[in-house]
Amino acid sequence: MGRNVYYMLKDAATRWPEAVAVYDEFGTMTYAGLWAETEALRKWLVEQGVQPGVGLGLICRNSRYFISGLFAAVGTGAVVLPVSHQMKRAEIDEIVAETGLHALLDDQSGVNPHVGDALHYKALPFLDSFRLQFTGAAFSAHMAAHLDDPAFIRFSSGTTGKSKGVVIGHEAVYERVDAANELLALKPGEVVLWVLPMAFHFVVSIVLYVRVGAAVAIARDFLAETVADMCRQTRATLLYASPMHLKLLANHPRELDLSSLRLVISTSTAISPADIERFTTKTGHPVTQAYGIIEIGLPIVNHLNAEQNPEAVGHALPAYRVEILNDHFDVLPADTMGHLAIAGPGMFNGYLKPPSRREEILQKGWFLTGDLAVKTPDGLITVVGRKKSMINVSGNKVFPEEVERVLNSHSHVVESRVFGGRHPLLGEVVEAEVVSREPGLDIEALLKYCRERLSTYKIPQRVYRVEVLEKTATGKLRRR
Repeated sequence: MGRNVYYMLKDAATRWPEAVAVYDEFGTMTYAGLWAETEALRKWLVEQGVQPGVGLGLICRNSRYFISGLFAAVGTGAVVLPVSHQMKRAEIDEIVAETGLHALLDDQSGVNPHVGDALHYKALPFLDSFRLQFTGAAFSAHMAAHLDDPAFIRFSSGTTGKSKGVVIGHEAVYERVDAANELLALKPGEVVLWVLPMAFHFVVSIVLYVRVGAAVAIARDFLAETVADMCRQTRATLLYASPMHLKLLANHPRELDLSSLRLVISTSTAISPADIERFTTKTGHPVTQAYGIIEIGLPIVNHLNAEQNPEAVGHALPAYRVEILNDHFDVLPADTMGHLAIAGPGMFNGYLKPPSRREEILQKGWFLTGDLAVKTPDGLITVVGRKKSMINVSGNKVFPEEVERVLNSHSHVVESRVFGGRHPLLGEVVEAEVVSREPGLDIEALLKYCRERLSTYKIPQRVYRVEVLEKTATGKLRRR
């Protein structure tokens, strides 16, 4: 067994014991304090029977408990699957059945998982929120036994189908966090303002911040005033957020003090140029888009052309190769649309089910992301859309993301989802669901707005006003 991710925390506590590791609702915690509590939890888990090969689900809200639970669990040699604390019993039961998890460790912030017949519970005096339950799965059936040295399991977003269990090894975690920090350049003492769900964003984020000795400032909610207050109090230097969070900040009626930030990164889904412009006008900070993918990490960031080309996802980080391929997996010329393919360090080890290794999935050494994209001669990459969600209007290709960017830029629209509807003559036509700010959204005015900005075949033929759009567990639109 090589390096264990757990030693990142031990190393940070050794190098920067008095540095702040966490700012949260409970106050501040140093790296020495975080490691002491985490090590005690790790030892307790081992005493209860957690061992290498065990599949351990971690159910915690955003807090210091998630961080200590994550590192303690992986430090036992278990394979750790973070699970959202917002999931219901039926969803947790499905995950346990699908993966064969042996145990669940939770902070009691969500429902009681109460899995299996064998229930083990013990409250630690200093971490009295934790609860451990065993599912009854046989320990002899090791989690991800077909792969070497697995550390984490992450489920892909499942935007267009059933999500896949992506298995990431310890060495891959080291590789991808170090590759990402070549660009991010995070240093000890920096403060990252945290608003994303930790259960879905933890490798090239939470683990990276521990690796470099940065502090995580955890906002208790993502309301604009809460986020701005946390930024001001901690003098945060990096905001890593989704377009929704940035939109809330940009549309807040009062002035917000975000002056300490040196970098604002938008991730999880595409952000419209209009929202970027509003945020920059409001705060004075440009927005850098980042293209993250579970199987690889953070290989593309728009760090060179963010203001000139806000719609682009950016250039490949130094450690990665990114190309556009044709259907035969050959590299296409510049400015030609094709399959977005990536190669580099920190790649996933394989998929959980059906059991498969990375080498069986790559095409000529490339991982195909499922996105269609173009790349300029100087390497700037723009994602056009998902191949599976493309709409074919009488032979004309329409990508929902392009139409959604226009709809979402309208002042009365909060968010939208575009999809294809059947048509007897054209094959498909564009349809859209929109969540509006106003009770009486003027559909005709919205269509006029689209006609001024889109080709005729891209204009929605039907628009439905809805209260909410269904999302995946990671917060992405669930495609129809």
